[in-house]
Amino acid sequence: MAEPLKIKLSIADRVYPLTINPSQEEGLRLASKKIEEMIKKFEQSYAVRDKQDVLAMCALQFAAQVEQKQIDNSSDTQETEAKLKALDRLLQEQLS
Repeated sequence: MAEPLKIKLSIADRVYPLTINPSQEEGLRLASKKIEEMIKKFEQSYAVRDKQDVLAMCALQFAAQVEQKQIDNSSDTQETEAKLKALDRLLQEQLS
């Protein structure tokens, strides 16, 4: 197993030292970059007084994206199952 890696990530003008598995570094750095971009977007679009408010909105945005993907995947799975059942019925009719 790889040796733990010590990195520092900057989010909302604060530095967070982390000890991570090297395989996590790219994902964490990309996530940090996305958070920073979203913070800038919220600060430009809204009159924000406190970084905590911006961070709360970022957290809500990311959580909503995760939830929406789960909903979409569930809908896709249901649609795929329905198509497979219809195909199975057609095959059973042809084989009978």
